[in-house]
Amino acid sequence: MDHNTGAAPTAAESPAERSEFDALTAVIGALQPLDDEARRRIVDSAVTFLRIGGAAVPWPSAQVEPSQGSGASADHAPFSENTRMSVKEFLLEKQPRTDVERVACLAYYLTHYRATPHFKTVDLSLLNTEAAQPKFANAANSANNAVKMGYLVPSSKGQRQLSAVGERFVRALPDRDSAKAALESLRRKSRPKRSRSSAGEQ
Repeated sequence: MDHNTGAAPTAAESPAERSEFDALTAVIGALQPLDDEARRRIVDSAVTFLRIGGAAVPWPSAQVEPSQGSGASADHAPFSENTRMSVKEFLLEKQPRTDVERVACLAYYLTHYRATPHFKTVDLSLLNTEAAQPKFANAANSANNAVKMGYLVPSSKGQRQLSAVGERFVRALPDRDSAKAALESLRRKSRPKRSRSSAGEQ
């Protein structure tokens, strides 16, 4: 009986058990240097990618958010009530038609379903793969175009976040008329008031 090491005695250990232990050690070692948000994102993606049953890992933040007081939850009702929806189901429901619209939908999903309001292009690409969507021809280009369209805005440390325009646009989908109307009204509000000089009709 080997009491010298912390590991289980090798004599009684099957190859499968040793293999599981090695895998666990490797995963913990790889995740240890990362912050909580990155760990959560990677584990969630791995669970989905490997098709492990039983939905996503129940991280504490996901449990706390729905019960943050009745006043705040009214605003968040559209996404907080169904956070178990997979990204694949979400994109099927929203029906984005272009790469830029897909970027906006992925950004919305990261923000509201994965509690990741600040993200990089690689996060969008990983989520796109998880959703079993066609690969972006150039993910960086699509993300830059989403910024130009106003769906995303720059955030800190080279990251990006969903804008108010992107939020409203995705929320209105798949009703394209409502989505376009929401876009127009928000863009009109954010236009510089230089229109006064050009409004001097003769």
